[in-house]
Amino acid sequence: MVDTAAAAAATLKAALIAQLGAAHVHDDAATRELHSHDIWAHAAQTVALVVAPAQLADIVAIVRAAAQAGHGVVARGAGMSYTQAFLPAAGRIVSLDMSRMNRIVAIEADDMTVTVEPGCTWAALHAALQPLGLRTPFWGPMSGLVTTVGSGVSQLNAMLGAGHHGTSSESVVALTVVLGDGRVVRTGARGADGQSPFYRHYGPDLAGLFCGDVGAFGIKAQITLRLMRQPAHEDHASFSFGSGAALLQAMAEMARAGVACEMCAFDPGLTRVRMQRSSLGSDVKTLGAVVGRQKSLVKGLLAAGKIALAGRDFVGDADYSLHAIAEGRSAAAVQADIAQARQIAARFQGQEIANTIAKVIRAVPFPPLNSVLGPSGERWLPVHGISSLSAAPTLYAAIRALFDEMADAFERCGVKTGFLFSSLSTNALLIEPVFYWPGARLPIHAVAIEPAHLAKLPALADHAEATATVALARQRVIALYQAQGCGHFQIGRTYPYRQSRDADTWSLLQAIKAAVDPQQLLNPGALGLDAQ
Repeated sequence: MVDTAAAAAATLKAALIAQLGAAHVHDDAATRELHSHDIWAHAAQTVALVVAPAQLADIVAIVRAAAQAGHGVVARGAGMSYTQAFLPAAGRIVSLDMSRMNRIVAIEADDMTVTVEPGCTWAALHAALQPLGLRTPFWGPMSGLVTTVGSGVSQLNAMLGAGHHGTSSESVVALTVVLGDGRVVRTGARGADGQSPFYRHYGPDLAGLFCGDVGAFGIKAQITLRLMRQPAHEDHASFSFGSGAALLQAMAEMARAGVACEMCAFDPGLTRVRMQRSSLGSDVKTLGAVVGRQKSLVKGLLAAGKIALAGRDFVGDADYSLHAIAEGRSAAAVQADIAQARQIAARFQGQEIANTIAKVIRAVPFPPLNSVLGPSGERWLPVHGISSLSAAPTLYAAIRALFDEMADAFERCGVKTGFLFSSLSTNALLIEPVFYWPGARLPIHAVAIEPAHLAKLPALADHAEATATVALARQRVIALYQAQGCGHFQIGRTYPYRQSRDADTWSLLQAIKAAVDPQQLLNPGALGLDAQ
């Protein structure tokens, strides 16, 4: 009896080798395994094939061949998802390794746009624009050393530039997208030749349809982003607060005032973890980056000296710390923003502290991803919600109450928690609890972490009860977010997107999915779109 599935897979493999070459089509166990798990979870089944397209035509050919063979297609960036965003929902999945499509296609300085392929990292893009005195308004997450622009648009990002300019999708001008049957869609106003996108809003906002879709509506082949000139001046200020409520109230008011291009804050738990890592003050590379960031050698040496002197003692063990960065065209404007940030912090009993972390964030915006394991080799998992400004303190208090309720289980299983906070433009705050617990490494850890750093960490044994405790806590936190009506990035298969939509909205989304992906083969299961 003929195994039709095996025959279809063999035919598909042969077709893809003919298109891409054997070096770019993989079915070995190690590669398939790597593409079948993320930072948090392993899929029930492994992908059938891993293929690496090099151009738009390759994506079209792969999608058409996969559809003919009855295989789904999922695009993967750096693999840093923690929401099962790109994991296979079934065994008959082709995983797209987008690392070959990493080119910067065009920098149009006169028109203030840049077009990249989806595998271009945020760090590579920033490095290419910096000598021209340019950058994108949102210019990357802190994982941008490996995180790609394609995944940033598909899953959305926070952090660098987000305090003024919002998330990654808000810097998008136009997209070129391959649909589920191989058709190609190009969005935006695109110039006389149809290939020179320069403006997003030409009729209905089709680009927005493919932002935050986790690849369920289409596969990005090219992304055009808006450019801006690098701000000529920046300054930094850090503050400590006695409570999470005071911190979040101060952050909300700073967001309303628009004084910070970036805000990053930590609760005492996350501060303790950060201080167990390699020293900010003694790291020669970090201090060198701070020196280089300043406008003169003297100023640079002074800044680095202050960081070294501050050491690890600038944040108290029980304090909530806020690190704000202001930027602008004039020094006076930046100083006015910093002065207002100080006034706001004081209004909520904030005390100014050494601005070490704020300076380091700007000097080393894309650090190595060594933090995806804890300082003693623990597993790491974040879970986030995007809250309205007014609701953030209440939401944080509810999560803290939940963690207090689970304190005995956390203690028994060695689970530690912390919180990261950030801002999005003038109207939202990101609240991100982080879990650390004893557990075995995953293959992605060996890929993401610097080898020398990984070699220093103990390899921990699996701890099933601890992992189950984290899974339960994560689900309960997500339920609190849902009750508050929060938004989320990186929805994947984790956040309850479908449950948050009313019936008419969900029907529209299903109709869009049917139109752009008739056979339902693009990242099946993402966004809950295959749920009945």
